[in-house]
Amino acid sequence: MAMIAGSNEQLNANQIAERLGFSRNHLAKVLQLLAKHNYLESSRGPKGGFKLKANPKDINILEIYELVEGRLDENKCIHNLKNCPFNECVFGNFGPKLTQQFKDYFGNRKLSDIIIKPKRKTKVK
Repeated sequence: MAMIAGSNEQLNANQIAERLGFSRNHLAKVLQLLAKHNYLESSRGPKGGFKLKANPKDINILEIYELVEGRLDENKCIHNLKNCPFNECVFGNFGPKLTQQFKDYFGNRKLSDIIIKPKRKTKVK
């Protein structure tokens, strides 16, 4: 989304995947999910692609992360143990602390904070 927000033109999944080195198929699914939840507007055809539907200052990074990856649970064991054999966490509850820091940091950031401007093409002499 940061690349789409920084572009003056619509970008399609192929263009974004190529520039970022991501899987085109996975990226296309994520872009469709974002369009389904009204973060992006999509259009089909040879000149189709995606463009941002909302103001980047109104889009919270944590909301986008949790939409794509699922809700973060700071009380979840990093080993997914339902019945821990220890009296206290051998990791000193590092996982929950790190998760809370992640949520605090990205919960206070907007898409406008991370917009990626496209590289300028240099002319070959």
